Amino acid sequence: MANSASGIAVSDECKLKFMELKAKRNHRYIVFKIDGQQVVVEKVGGHAETHEDLTNSLPPNECRYAVFDYDFTTDENVQKSKIFFIAWAPETARVRSKMLYASSKDRFRREFDGVQVELQATDPSEMSLDTFIGRAL
Repeated sequence: MANSASGIAVSDECKLKFMELKAKRNHRYIVFKIDGQQVVVEKVGGHAETHEDLTNSLPPNECRYAVFDYDFTTDENVQKSKIFFIAWAPETARVRSKMLYASSKDRFRREFDGVQVELQATDPSEMSLDTFIGRAL
C-alpha cells in the first residue's frame, strides 16, 4: 500500500522482519531505507549485536528508519524489553531526502504494531545508551 503523502510503499520483507523481531526475538535491530518507490530492509542485526552496532550501521549522510529491540533491567531488578522506532535524519543529509523520509515516516511507522518508543535522531549523540535508558524507563 503506497503512502498517500509521498507515494512510498512498504515491502512485505519489512513487515516480515519486524514480526520476527517482535514475536521470535531473533533480531536485535533492523535498518530500513527508501529505495525508489518503496521502503526496503537494508540491514538486520543479529541478537548478539548492541545499540552501538545499530548506531554504526546508520550512514552519516543519509536518512534511514530503524527498529531496535532494547533489553534492560529496571531499578526493581526486573528484565524488560522495549521496541524503539528510530527516524534517522542527519543534518548532513540532502534536504530532499529528509523531506521524503519525514513525509513517509508516520505511514511507515503504523506498519509496526508493537513499537513502544519513538526516537528522532539527527546525530549519533542522540542515540547514546543513556538516551535509550532514559526513554525506556
